[in-house]
Amino acid sequence: MSLHFTAEELLSFMEGVFPQVQGLYAIEMLSEQEVHVRLKVSDMHLRPGGTVSGPSMFSLADISAYLMVLAHIGPEALAVTTNCSIDFMRKPVAGQDLISRCSLLKLGKVLAVTDVHIFSQGEDRPVARASLTYSIPKKGS
Repeated sequence: MSLHFTAEELLSFMEGVFPQVQGLYAIEMLSEQEVHVRLKVSDMHLRPGGTVSGPSMFSLADISAYLMVLAHIGPEALAVTTNCSIDFMRKPVAGQDLISRCSLLKLGKVLAVTDVHIFSQGEDRPVARASLTYSIPKKGS
């Protein structure tokens, strides 16, 4: 299955339908199997203790899955998360951007299943891992 977007087109589409996230994320790599997304960490993403907050990591996982699904199904802004399970495994490196690696495990007619690993920039061990399921809207809805 071929992709419906280039990385630049995909990011532009997402920022068009979600202008509140404009400038917060960058797509580092996009292929049929994976998308790598960077969260540009700033003070707004930090929590007490000098680390990136759990909600910020969840948002990165969710946006990564959304981008992976849209890359395959095309401009369907109403694709929505139906399930997410996230494990926070270690403290992110303070002041470092976070990078996700999202893979598409299954793309059906109604549901898509993804797996996301999140890393502090330059680190080899993930700080979080998430499994997300997306509901794919019917064409034209």
